[in-house]
Amino acid sequence: MIRPFLVLAAFFGLTGVALGAFAAHGLKSQLSAEYLAVFQTGVHYQLIHALALIGVALLALHAPSRLLSIAAALFVVGVLLFSGSLYLLTLTGIGKLGIITPIGGTAFLAGWFCLLLAGWKLRRC
Repeated sequence: MIRPFLVLAAFFGLTGVALGAFAAHGLKSQLSAEYLAVFQTGVHYQLIHALALIGVALLALHAPSRLLSIAAALFVVGVLLFSGSLYLLTLTGIGKLGIITPIGGTAFLAGWFCLLLAGWKLRRC
């Protein structure tokens, strides 16, 4: 279960950097300042959770747990729904996509809560 999460983490990191550069250079003249900031928020959260996903996957190598797998899956769902909805919202202008964003944010929160529980349950090394 670790390999897919590491691959997804690398993919999210790669695409996060690419999307950030795309926004800074390619979208700067195409989007309003407000929409550009929304797009960058998606990039920001994607990159943070790419790193979190790497950390969870590496932790799972040393202390496998169902909670860590759930946390990793929730981070993936969060990136897809939170960041993905922000990207689509800014690129299409379809405001109704914004109702998906909080679902992704809730997935992030649930993932962090699962990580908290997994850490709490760890035995001292």
